[in-house]
Amino acid sequence: MPTFILGFHGCDQSVVNSVVNGFSLLQISKNDYDWLGHGIYFWENDPNRALKYARTIQDNPIRGRGKITKPAVIGAVIDLGHCLNLMEIKALESVRSAYDTLKITLQNANADLPVNISIPGSGNDLLLRRLDCAVMQLLHEENKESNFDTVRGLFFEGEDLYPNAGFKTKNHIQICVRNPNCINGYFLPRALDENYSIP
Repeated sequence: MPTFILGFHGCDQSVVNSVVNGFSLLQISKNDYDWLGHGIYFWENDPNRALKYARTIQDNPIRGRGKITKPAVIGAVIDLGHCLNLMEIKALESVRSAYDTLKITLQNANADLPVNISIPGSGNDLLLRRLDCAVMQLLHEENKESNFDTVRGLFFEGEDLYPNAGFKTKNHIQICVRNPNCINGYFLPRALDENYSIP
């Protein structure tokens, strides 16, 4: 796995302008439904998906923290650092162990486990991942001494790409940056030259 990756964050143009010009930083998300726990979220190597997400939030403001008037994308060079890579078996075993601990802890407290749920219009996609967030936050709490800088997760989301497909229309890799110092810099993605041809 490379040390550095390019991540893309969908947001309002005003946020892009402020961050690129050094007036502010992207803020850590601390929702109880964040898929990979609390952090700054990026789509790995996919500016188009980041823009599509920003447009979704513009059309459905209840799904985001801030209002999006003009959807835009900011790119980031991210050093994954000490990464919890959820495409590795050891990392997945750690997540399962955190779930087991959470389940026992809540049972002993006579409390219910949080639940991952879909929202109207999302089909079978579980967009509000309160269980996953609680598990990830517990895992991070248990690993405070080794502190994961980032979390990298692969998600199969959306409808089947075609009948009986093993691919979905919204498959993606998501990066959750827990340590903002792992963001080495921000940039503006350039538009592709649709008229380019190899000489």
